[in-house]
Amino acid sequence: MSVASELFESYEHDFNQISQSISAKITSTIPSQSGEKRKVTVRATEREIDEADEIIGQMEMEVLNLQPSTRTRLQAKMRNYKSTLEKLKRDLKKASANDSGPTDRDELLAGASATDLDSASLDQRARLLNGTERLADSSRRLQESHRIALETETIGANLMEADSYIDKAQRTLKGMTRRMQTNRMLTASIILVLVALILFVIYVKLFW
Repeated sequence: MSVASELFESYEHDFNQISQSISAKITSTIPSQSGEKRKVTVRATEREIDEADEIIGQMEMEVLNLQPSTRTRLQAKMRNYKSTLEKLKRDLKKASANDSGPTDRDELLAGASATDLDSASLDQRARLLNGTERLADSSRRLQESHRIALETETIGANLMEADSYIDKAQRTLKGMTRRMQTNRMLTASIILVLVALILFVIYVKLFW
């Protein structure tokens, strides 16, 4: 499984959990509260909706890095997630507009429920940060691999250039060796001719 696919599944899991948390606040917690507590819960729910928007944005980025066949399937999922989030936004708007308040007993029960949901929200934030860190780590690994590939290519080019210089040096040495052999043969020929001339001169002087 690719890194992009693993990250998409992680974001998908985070979105499902945070959407459940938002839905619970809208259907149970907010209707049971009033006054300042209600406002605090509404603001907390709005923050979770913003986080869900960010998760969808991250999911869309990861889908672009997948194979076309997988991308088509996941894009259909993305449309459903966006539709779910839009419905949650509308439901929150309706719930926050309702001013009917609960009894003191209901407020106490809702306070305990809100504490549990806030803990879930913190867990969602931690998961989102963890996914972002994994994405950043994957990017750093890709950059490091690219850097190593460039260095390897540079070293290869330098080795090829060094091999070229070695070949040139070998050809030069071979040429020099051939010239030295030719010069030795030429020198030997000249010496033989000179010896022959000297012998001829001595013969002429002695016998003529």
